[in-house]
Amino acid sequence: MVKNRWMLTAVFALGVGLLAGCGSNGNTANNGAAADNTTPAPQTNTAQESTPSATEIKELKVSFVPSKDPDQIITATDPLKDLLKEQLATEGYNVEKVTIDVGTTYEAVGEALTAGTTDIGFIPGGTYALYDDGADVILTATRAGLSNDSDNPKDWNDNKPTAPTDEQATYYRSIAIAGPTDKGKELAAKVNAGESLTWEDLDSANWAVMSTSSSAGYIYPTLWLQNNYNKSITDLKHVVTSDSYGSSFARLAAGQVDIIVAFADARRDYEEKWTTEFSRSASIWDETNVIGVTQGIYNDTISVSKNSSLMDDQFKSALQKAFIAIAQTDKGKEVIAVYSHEGYQEAKSSDYDNERKAQELIKSQKQ
Repeated sequence: MVKNRWMLTAVFALGVGLLAGCGSNGNTANNGAAADNTTPAPQTNTAQESTPSATEIKELKVSFVPSKDPDQIITATDPLKDLLKEQLATEGYNVEKVTIDVGTTYEAVGEALTAGTTDIGFIPGGTYALYDDGADVILTATRAGLSNDSDNPKDWNDNKPTAPTDEQATYYRSIAIAGPTDKGKELAAKVNAGESLTWEDLDSANWAVMSTSSSAGYIYPTLWLQNNYNKSITDLKHVVTSDSYGSSFARLAAGQVDIIVAFADARRDYEEKWTTEFSRSASIWDETNVIGVTQGIYNDTISVSKNSSLMDDQFKSALQKAFIAIAQTDKGKEVIAVYSHEGYQEAKSSDYDNERKAQELIKSQKQ
């Protein structure tokens, strides 16, 4: 009896063990099937789904060169403050304050960019080339093409007034403009008769030029003199430096100078002031003539400081997108019209290699 009881107990224990083993294996298989055929519940990734916080900028400083009267530039560009803040907000930057100023000279803006005391500069290509150790070009301006684009000054005088066209241009020219003085009329008469001016003709006149980093007001006129007379502005006997093109036109209207140098459509900008603020009785087109035309000048830049604590590749990209977008709005077009800009395209440093060559020529002539 004991022996039979022991065998029954052993058989029962073995059966329970086998049943337990089968149950364990069955559960594992079923769990595996469930894992293969059921999509796991999505896990919430709070960091990915939340909107990245915007970068906060306390102050963004923008500087303009004094190519026109500073008060005119300040007034015209004031709306840029809000436009820039609004557009940068769409790029992930909250700017508390945008400050705008006009440098006392072109060089002053270049030096401010180099020092990092301003963040963004609206500067000509020549100024950028001179200060590219401290400045990065991010955009080139586009302008309306002009009805005159010949390198023969007589063509400009035969086809007055100069008017804009529908075509966009990435370059412009500098022109030498003779005014209503006796000497100015004498030089214009020779040009319009198809005669070439001599160095003596030019050297006997009174000139007004811009600062040495101004593309249209100094650098390219110097190249023109170099190419045609093997001379430079520094070789002229009678030269004054104006702090703005407005000052040059005022001097021309007052008979203080016979010739000024300016960007090709400058007379369009001062057409009204010629007979009002400058007190001339006849129009600027009747009283001035082109006596010299330079080669094409690559358009103005929007450059940023290499030494600004704000500038990194991401922010520079945001600025490019912001200014391009602003230029496509009605308000934005009004702002940038102060510089005759109509839009912007992305730029690279090599676009201004010709400006660097021009700067090297200017430097060599000063030695």
